[in-house]
Parts: sequence; C-alpha cells; structure tokens
Amino acid sequence: MSRFTTACLIVTLSFQFAATGNAVEQSGKLNVLMICIDDLNDWTGFLKGNPQAITPHMDSLAKRGRIFTNAHCAVPVCSASRVSVMSGVAATTHGSYELGPRYEQLPALTNVPTIQRYFKNNGYYTLSGGKVLHHGFGGRLADDIDRSLGHKRSPRPKQPMNRPADWSGAWDWGAYPANDAEMVDFQLAKNAAEALQDGFDKPFFMSVGFFRPHVPLFVPPKWFELYDAKKIILPNEPKSDIDDLPKNFLSINDYAAAPTHAEVVNHGKQRSLTHAYLASISFVDHCVGIVLDSLKSSAHADNTLIVLWSDHGFHLGEKQHWAKRTLWEESTRVPLLFAGPGIKPGKTCAEPASLIDIYPTLVELCKLPKNSQLEGVSLVPQLNNPATPRDQPAITSSYFGNHSIRNRDWRLIVYNDGAEELYDHRNDPDEFHNVAGDPTHKTIRDQLARWLPKNPAFEFKVKSERSRAGAK
Repeated sequence: MSRFTTACLIVTLSFQFAATGNAVEQSGKLNVLMICIDDLNDWTGFLKGNPQAITPHMDSLAKRGRIFTNAHCAVPVCSASRVSVMSGVAATTHGSYELGPRYEQLPALTNVPTIQRYFKNNGYYTLSGGKVLHHGFGGRLADDIDRSLGHKRSPRPKQPMNRPADWSGAWDWGAYPANDAEMVDFQLAKNAAEALQDGFDKPFFMSVGFFRPHVPLFVPPKWFELYDAKKIILPNEPKSDIDDLPKNFLSINDYAAAPTHAEVVNHGKQRSLTHAYLASISFVDHCVGIVLDSLKSSAHADNTLIVLWSDHGFHLGEKQHWAKRTLWEESTRVPLLFAGPGIKPGKTCAEPASLIDIYPTLVELCKLPKNSQLEGVSLVPQLNNPATPRDQPAITSSYFGNHSIRNRDWRLIVYNDGAEELYDHRNDPDEFHNVAGDPTHKTIRDQLARWLPKNPAFEFKVKSERSRAGAK
C-alpha cells in the first residue's frame, strides 16, 4: 500500500469516526447515566442526615444539579421498589409489596416496558450492571439490555466476623476484603468507567447499580479507618418514641432476619454496626466517583443526564428499629438528584417526589414520546424552578393495605386495620410525636387521606416463591 493510499485511508477513517462520534450531538438526544444505590438513607453530605458521613463525590455531583430533599420510595424494600422505578408503576397497581416476584412475573406489567426497554425502543443503546432490578434482566427482559457491565454477588468471608452466633449471616460486618479491587462494586465502577470512554453511534442509557451499603456490611479496612468508632454520633432513638405508635409495624422485621433494636443494644453492637454502615457509604461514594470521573473525561460529558437515587432508606436504631420496610421517614426517604444539560445548580427542592417520578422525568428531559402507562409525575417543573409547588404527595406502600402519604410538611400513615399516625415535619422532623388523635389536625389529615390508594392491587405471590420466613 502506497503512502498516499495509506494517508487517504487514515483521513477517511478519521472522518468516519468523527461523523459517528458527533452523531449523538447532531441528533440532539441526551445520554442518560442512572446510578442506583442499595439501602442508602439520607446519610450523605448533601442531605446532612448524619454530619459525619464522608461522601465527597456524591456531594460534588449534588452541587452541580438539583437535590430533591423530600424524595421517597414507592415501597421500602429492594425488589418491589426497583420494580416500581423501572416500570414507573406503583405497587398498588403491580401488586409487589415485598421480596418475591420478578418484574416479568407480575401480570400487571406484562405490557409495561422497563425504562431501559422504552429508551431502547426509542433509539437508545442500553447498558446495565450490578443491582438495578433486584432479580436482574431475565426472561422476556433479557433483550432490554444491549450490553452487560457485570452482575456478581458481593464477597463474604468464609467465617462470621462480628455478628452474634444466633444472627442471620446477612447481618454481619467488618473490614473485608483487603482491597477495593476484590469488591464487585469497585469492579462494576471500573467496567462502567471503561464503557463511558467508548464511542457510540446512538445515545446511550447506562444503569449502574451498586450493592453497598446493603448488608452484610463488608468493605476494605481503609473505609473503616475514615471514622473514629469512639466518636461516631449515634441516631437519636429515645425509648419513649414508640409509646404513641400503633403496634402494627413495631415487629415488621421479625421474620426478615433483621435483629431487633434490643438485640443490637444488648449485644453491644450499635456503634460497631453504625461504623460499618458509614464505612460502606464512603466506599460506595468512591465507586460513584470512579464513574463520574470517567464521564467527566469522556466525549459524553456535556450531553449526558445523570440521575442518582437509592431504592429506600434504612433505620439504624431510630424508632427502636433496624433495616427498612416501615412507613416512617428513615425508611421511605431517599437520596434523589439530577444533574446535566439544562439543569441549573442552586437551591434544593423541598416539594415531595417519588422514585416512580424518575421514569416520566427522563422521558420528558430526553424529549421522547410520552408513555401513558406511567403513574409518576414528571419533576421537570421542579428542575426548572425548585419552588414550583406540587399537588401530588409521595405515596409509599408496605405490604397490602398500609400506606404513607408525604407532602411538603406532613406525613400521614394509615394501616390496613385502620390505625393511623400523623406527623408535622415543620416542628417534628424526627417524627417523635404522633398527632393523629389531635382533632385540631383533622383538616390536614383529611386532605392527605384523599390521596390514599383506591382499590389497591392485592399482593401477587408466585406459587414457587419461598415463604417469607425463609426470604432474605
């Protein structure tokens, strides 16, 4: 091959590569990077749930976007929450309130595309890795994802580390393994970072799902060393807090392998467990940073929307409770923020938001055709102006017939047996005082009650599903 021929070939290939690289920009379509975090409550710097939480990468992202400080999950448990996010449909429609059915097993979602499928149907290349859907993209959903970024289980030591002998293996914690490279979240972050450096001939929708800080709380030693265990501030959990509560959900996690608060305290494990949770948060923040740094240095930095969220909150002793599944603030409230083109950083938004709002919001931001099956409400008005009022509250359901209605200032909880709780967040952000029995608050109680789901779907159970007592 002559020098002239070689030179022409190089120029031609360079031109073709440039044309391909600019195709997304010329089309005007935005890429989407969705970062999902498991069991992360408001213990981040940008939400200030715990003043000691060290989360520099998420905090930096938050400064560049819009933070929804009053965001809540649709269901406070992994599987059902993620089904709700990816379908844009509430549990009261699809019938999954607990661990159990896969997305593709729910009859109500037979003709409802996942958000990944919807974007793919509208010209997007889809990538996904880690814990995005609780059970992954299998069965009829397998083709929703064009490229896998990996999906492995988090590593566990062969022998228990810190848990009492009679506790579930899921409730163990400690400095393990030795290095970040052995952690599946770190490996996922690296895979996502590498993928972001690729060129794409169409816009992409990338879903990255990190496992930590889900139990068991194992992360390498250096993340524990960020915190002085003796100086860790424990949550405020006065015993009197549960005196005015219905008895319904006080033992909700008894079957789910989570220890009771009394067990944690009696074994002297609260400080150690809290330390492990904080260490796990800082580790996953580092993983988020790896992905964001790669995006920043990539050709996609200026035309990629970023949405970061957690599937539900997490108790660490508040209301004498550990883990999730409740309808209180610690369990329903989640980090939620958007950043990217057209989203001006600045004031936070205190209007209620639900995780099922993510789907319609991204559809609108990316200028895709509206999906009439979605039950969430686009957050674009609040992205444009955080002071824009919103009528619809955030509705959370846990098990059939139990619902929380959360607006800007109040939370109403109504249980299946008719018991109620009512909290005024203007004066009681910790929900210490249940004022449901105070007649002076009847008007606001009735206003919130109007949003209670009408004729909610019964819980759908798969016949081969393991019994709840054995579920983990």
